[in-house]
Amino acid sequence: MMPLQGIKVLDLTRLAPGPFCTMILGDLGAEVIKIEGPPSGRLTQPGLTDKEETAPYAALDRNKKSLVLNLKLDEAQQIFYQLAKTADVIVEGFRPGVVKRLGIDYEKTKKVNSRIIYCSITGYGQDGPYYDLPGHDLNYISFGGVLGIIGTREGDPIIPSNLVGDYAAGGMNAAIGILAAVIARESTGKGQYLDIAMTDGVISLMTRNISEYYASGKLPQRGNERLTGGLPFYNVYQTSDGKCLSIGCLEPWFYENLCRALGREDLIPYQNTTGEKRTEIFSIFKAIFSTKTRDEWFDFLRQHDIPVGKVYELDELAGDTQLTNRNMIVEIPHPSLGRIKQVGISIKLSQTPGQIRSFAPVHGQHTEEILTGLGYNTRSIEQLREKEAIV
Repeated sequence: MMPLQGIKVLDLTRLAPGPFCTMILGDLGAEVIKIEGPPSGRLTQPGLTDKEETAPYAALDRNKKSLVLNLKLDEAQQIFYQLAKTADVIVEGFRPGVVKRLGIDYEKTKKVNSRIIYCSITGYGQDGPYYDLPGHDLNYISFGGVLGIIGTREGDPIIPSNLVGDYAAGGMNAAIGILAAVIARESTGKGQYLDIAMTDGVISLMTRNISEYYASGKLPQRGNERLTGGLPFYNVYQTSDGKCLSIGCLEPWFYENLCRALGREDLIPYQNTTGEKRTEIFSIFKAIFSTKTRDEWFDFLRQHDIPVGKVYELDELAGDTQLTNRNMIVEIPHPSLGRIKQVGISIKLSQTPGQIRSFAPVHGQHTEEILTGLGYNTRSIEQLREKEAIV
């Protein structure tokens, strides 16, 4: 048994935050039906699931079924509501107002299913002066303060891919909210609406930084704070092979271990120094770490109880024994393509673990299967296809 077995999710999302949210739910056992738009419409995002040979690599859509509906047509909306009657969760990521124009918004949906948990993931939320402003991860982490603290002292902010806004503040935050609403429904018997704004989520991730600012009144300086590159003992260094090593010795005992391992006991009293001495320590560490390869330093420093890590390129992940031991890079047998590597399931449950049960579907793969389950016969399905309500 899996923890979310018996929970049915209708997934209307198409960009990173929503699919990541529903991937988490699907990995934990939920039945997830992707409701996609016709290929010519804006409801579909071209990607790995366009072709059978690439779909198995689309991990964000694993453990899901694909149903194609043209929700601009009444016949397709009727199918949506038939599914919504028995669904537990609906997740959508359109701009505010779109689902209402399509006729599938929360207010209408809850009339056919009062227990529905309806989650909207947007950049700025359903209200406020920015609610209808278009945006992407980069914009949300700008407003949330994250971009302002990441980067070097002399340079511009550094863009951390779309990990913070889309995946953490959006998708993961939405999954947490949905799970909380499922638990609440056990007590109230009613569903509810979830308004997940990625900018709100970014602000939440900045709780410590913002709290420290309000306490001290001091603005953090990019590249000069404890956790953003300002310390020589919490930093990244290039090694002799051109690769990089991360050192995280914030605690005094770890810093002392590092200095002793490097043969520089004379630097132990200067952990909290500033100014020229700190600059000098930076230079010393940089010169020392350039004398051996990344892996040589890692093997050496880990023996001295030092927080150390290899800065990996993606092609190195599957070769790390820690990651493979934790099943974070897995190989799944495919009937025609052999063994496919995917990211594993990060949430480890001892009694009800999640499972990767199926690869991502190709676009519309389960349309007929789902409609047949709703009672449609072959002729009625063909009629829907002729009207272009389905594909």
